[in-house]
Amino acid sequence: MTNRMSVPYSAFAAIFAALSCASDAVGQTDGQAVAPYPPSKLISQAEWAPKESIVRKARGGDNWPLTWADDGHIYTAYGDANGFEPKLPVKLSMGLVRVEGGPDDFRGYNLRSETFEQTGEGPRGKKASGMLMVDGVLYVLVRNAGNSQLGWSRDHGETWTWSDWKFTSGFGCPTFLNFGSNYAGARDNYIYVYSHDSDSAYQPSDGVALGRVDRQKITDRSAYEFFQKLHSSGTPVWTKSVEQRGHVFSSPGKCYRTSASYNAGLKRYLMCQIVGDQRDTRFAGGFGIYEAPAPWGPWCTIYYTTDWDVGPGETCGLPTKWMSADGMTLHLVFSGDDCFSVRKLQLFR
Repeated sequence: MTNRMSVPYSAFAAIFAALSCASDAVGQTDGQAVAPYPPSKLISQAEWAPKESIVRKARGGDNWPLTWADDGHIYTAYGDANGFEPKLPVKLSMGLVRVEGGPDDFRGYNLRSETFEQTGEGPRGKKASGMLMVDGVLYVLVRNAGNSQLGWSRDHGETWTWSDWKFTSGFGCPTFLNFGSNYAGARDNYIYVYSHDSDSAYQPSDGVALGRVDRQKITDRSAYEFFQKLHSSGTPVWTKSVEQRGHVFSSPGKCYRTSASYNAGLKRYLMCQIVGDQRDTRFAGGFGIYEAPAPWGPWCTIYYTTDWDVGPGETCGLPTKWMSADGMTLHLVFSGDDCFSVRKLQLFR
């Protein structure tokens, strides 16, 4: 577990969050779970569809980072599996999938690519932790690569190029902040990258780090900068040195695999994070959903549990394609029970 100092952010952000999140909001937690951030001022209740309604496909696979591409489809990747039905004859550590349709009638299509596919079980094989399409280029962040590596494809996943550099300090399980189709509706000209602050995808940490890079320079490591702290004015301070990074989110010892997407209807950034407590979260465990007005916070809690009624899996995310126009109806994609699992989430003000 990393001991990286998160005070430059959290000391100021704790006050900022308290002012931004309503002390009298309902805020939703399960049982006796105590969320790391105050309840949302915007959302009073989060209601899950019955667990019997969960759609599960591609049994045996996990990971599932998601992006909404320029062709209208979702692209994702699985780990340690044979993909969607009809399954591949070979088990892959990293395989590519195109998902077509809506949350109730989707179909997954396995995409073969010699320059993408990897083999190797668990930490011995590279695995996708983040996907993003920008300006017609599909990007992937790959973990278990000592620490993580960037790849990109200009032909919707048929062929891939890999960076000759890696993130070697933190960013052991990096993921992209996703907006709309082909990055439509982005807040600015930057790409944002989150990771729980550990060199390993398998070790929880105390906080979440954030990097950013100009969308025209994603493949250039020297163009990246990292969140360091919040200025007293509330604006973020960035540094070129990854060693000087701070945290945009804190939950001591509990921060684990994370995803982030922008809810255009709510005008809020949503973070989904598995609670790192050493359980096999494929079958039992918890997670949180948080909202903020900016990629760096301040965060408020929409939903938090340490013991969901089904296993949340090792990763979970909220695809922007499957959000309603008003932002109140969402669909969580999670790897519970080692599947591409989808469950509807209804929000209430």
